Amino acid sequence: MKLSLIIATYNQRDALEKVLAGVSLQKVRPGEILIADDGSGESTRELIDGWQRKAAVPVRHLWHPDNGFLKTTILNKAVAAATGEYLVFLDGDCVPHPLYIADHRALAERGFWVQGRRCFVREPFAMAFVPGKTAVWRWALCGRVSRPQKSFRLPFPIVFRNQKQRGILGCNMAYWRDDIVQVNGFDETYLGRGMGADSDLGSRLYNLGRRRKFVYGRALVYHLNHPIMPRPHSAENKQHFLEVIHSGKIRCERGLDQYLKKP
Repeated sequence: MKLSLIIATYNQRDALEKVLAGVSLQKVRPGEILIADDGSGESTRELIDGWQRKAAVPVRHLWHPDNGFLKTTILNKAVAAATGEYLVFLDGDCVPHPLYIADHRALAERGFWVQGRRCFVREPFAMAFVPGKTAVWRWALCGRVSRPQKSFRLPFPIVFRNQKQRGILGCNMAYWRDDIVQVNGFDETYLGRGMGADSDLGSRLYNLGRRRKFVYGRALVYHLNHPIMPRPHSAENKQHFLEVIHSGKIRCERGLDQYLKKP
C-alpha cells in the first residue's frame, strides 16, 4: 500500500519547519509528501524548496495565490495529485510523533476512515518545542502541554468504531483515496475557517457506508497553539453541514472532480 502524506499550510513558516522536522524523524516513511499551501509567502516557499532537496521521499509543493481562506480547494488539488492508495492528512501546525506514519499504516482498514487525536503545546512554549528532543512527558507534567492524556503513545491503541460527529478534526485523519473520490472530496462551498468542511467530508463518508476508527494512543500529533483566527461564517457553515446530515448526501457539487484527469 502506498501512503501519501498531505500537509496543509498557510503562512506559518516556523510551525511548518517543526512539522517537517517531525516528518523527517518518522520510523516508517510515507511514499510521498504533498504540501497543500493555501497561498503562503516567499519564506514558506524557501523553506519547502530547501527541504525538498534533502527529503528522503518525493515532495510536491502545491500552491495557489492567496485569495482568502481556500483550504478545501488546495486540499482537493493535493488529493488529485496524490498517487497513494491511502491518504493521511496533517495540518502544518501539528508535529507528528515519530511513529505517526507507522501507526496510520497499521490502522488502515477497508470500510473505515481514521480519526487521530491531538494534544496542545501551549502558545507561550510552542516555538520552544523541538521535535525529537523535547520530552513531552516532562512538558505535560509541568503544564506546558494541555490535554496530556492525548500526548502519550499507548502499548496498544484504543479504537472506537462508530459514525458519530464528535471529534472530527482535519488536522489528523486518514482515508482511502478511492473513498474520497466517490464522495467528490472536500466541499469548496464552505466559507472561511471553523466548523464545516472536515465534518462534512466525514459525514458524507458515513452516508457512503464507511465507518470511523476513532483512535486514542496512536497516530499522535502535538498541536502548536497560536491565536485563534476569526470565524465570521460559522452560522452559514453550520447550517450547510446540518443539511448534509439530514439529507444523507454523498457527493458534494463543487469538489474534487474539477482537478481529476478526465478519462
